[in-house]
Amino acid sequence: MKYLIILADGAADYPIAELGDRTPLQAAHTPAIDELCGHSRLGLLETVPSDMPPGSEVANLAVLGYDVKQVYQGRGVLEAASMGIDLESDDLAMRCNLICLDEQGVIVNHSAGHISTEESEQLIAALNDHFAAKEFHFYPGVSYRHLFVLPKGSDRIQCTPPHDVPGSDSAQVMVRATAPEGQATAELLNSIIIESQQLLREHPVNRRRVAAGKHPANSVWFWSQGYRPAMKSFTELYGKSGAVISAVDLIFGIGVYAGLEGIHVPGATGLYDTNYEGKAAAAIEALKVKDFVFLHIEASDEAGHEGDAQLKTRTIEYLDSRAVRPIMEALAEFSEPVSIAILPDHPTPCALRTHVHDPVPVMIYTPGIEGDRIGTYDELSAAGGSLGLMHGPQFIRTFFETH
Repeated sequence: MKYLIILADGAADYPIAELGDRTPLQAAHTPAIDELCGHSRLGLLETVPSDMPPGSEVANLAVLGYDVKQVYQGRGVLEAASMGIDLESDDLAMRCNLICLDEQGVIVNHSAGHISTEESEQLIAALNDHFAAKEFHFYPGVSYRHLFVLPKGSDRIQCTPPHDVPGSDSAQVMVRATAPEGQATAELLNSIIIESQQLLREHPVNRRRVAAGKHPANSVWFWSQGYRPAMKSFTELYGKSGAVISAVDLIFGIGVYAGLEGIHVPGATGLYDTNYEGKAAAAIEALKVKDFVFLHIEASDEAGHEGDAQLKTRTIEYLDSRAVRPIMEALAEFSEPVSIAILPDHPTPCALRTHVHDPVPVMIYTPGIEGDRIGTYDELSAAGGSLGLMHGPQFIRTFFETH
């Protein structure tokens, strides 16, 4: 048996008035997913414990069967692994967003208007030049997503993810210490944020963006701090070789620590314009040589953060027609049976524009196991499925059953 997880990041939602009081999953036209759903078992999965932040880093670790209470060390360290950065044991790694503030210091968005990678690389280089005499360092990533490493930094701090607080006064959600030993780190990070605003405001990249009517990337923002984690490989845990396909460093970083091969697809953007067909083709090819493939598609999450219900619905329809359908057609010709699971990692409700803790809908198709005969995949239908409410590693254990 081969195994494929199709992770529709942030696809779950709440009913939305403009969609006829339906969720995007309910409103979307998804004939391929619904066809597969009719032969699948359904249920709900709690990916994030109530006392942990509902971020993609926690949720995706849980989907892959890790005990998040034991292995979670923040998003930054996972992205560092993806970028090939070898951290020392006392290096504090953090996600560093380029964000947009208005003239009053209010957070406009968490992505600087989804700034291009080429533009952001120039801004990160300018930050490193400006702070060259300091021990810390910025590492460029993709679009607005970057990495910051602070040697001997303290993790006894609280950082607010910028996608959690759009519309907030940035001064009210700065870094704060959670213990006396974190005070120096908090003060340093806040001073860097303030200094970055002075530097980035006048940078030529931002002058051109403003002139073109685009949001400027006029501040850095730190969040999801941690140290290098200790994780068993996926092979050690589940005895299976595997690969991850994504557009974001976070997922590739999880793959590094899990011992899963990272497959990069040209044109994979993490947005609605991502290369769905290329990702589907890569998953099909990987399944020919691997036991397990984790296909991660980010687009619905970003649409949720933008609060755009129509776009989110469209990303789900793209997932259906441009990824799930060609995968189903190709796997019908495989000589070996393939189990398929489709689920989000967490909801990203358009009304809130951030992640929430609610359980996500899960469908698991396993050749030889009778499905629930539920013909539609969404939050409501999944709640009535035979899998019930699962927690953390229960999902992957159920997925790998071979009755």
